[in-house]
Amino acid sequence: GALLAIKGANFLKALNLSGSVTITGIIFLAGFVNLFVGSASAKWAMLAPIFVPMLMQLGYSPELTQAAYRVGDSSTNIITPLMPYFPLVVVFCQKYVKGTGIGTLVSIMIPYSIGLLVLWTLFLVLFWVLGIPLGLQASYLYAG
Repeated sequence: GALLAIKGANFLKALNLSGSVTITGIIFLAGFVNLFVGSASAKWAMLAPIFVPMLMQLGYSPELTQAAYRVGDSSTNIITPLMPYFPLVVVFCQKYVKGTGIGTLVSIMIPYSIGLLVLWTLFLVLFWVLGIPLGLQASYLYAG
């Protein structure tokens, strides 16, 4: 994790991207990983040792990193069949539409998932631009 964080930070420094572009990339990466790992805590345990120190080296706070992760994770939950409650959602859908299956549910939910991903990303960036705090004594930048 530490090696990936250092190499990743150096790579991102070389790209010289703006903060909002970097955080948007983290959001989309977390959303993509969510399609393959069902457990939110397992995903965070896998990604945090890389994302948090990597973004801290770039000057972004761990709170912002976790907020970006949560946006990406939550917006793609309904389209990943690995979500623990996905079979339950399919069964509830079958109660109203008998032929509903995994593909039907995913195809119906993809527009909502994309919409939430875009909207919540914009909200996070807007909060950052307006200086609305993420929480008590939580900043967007890391001064360490």
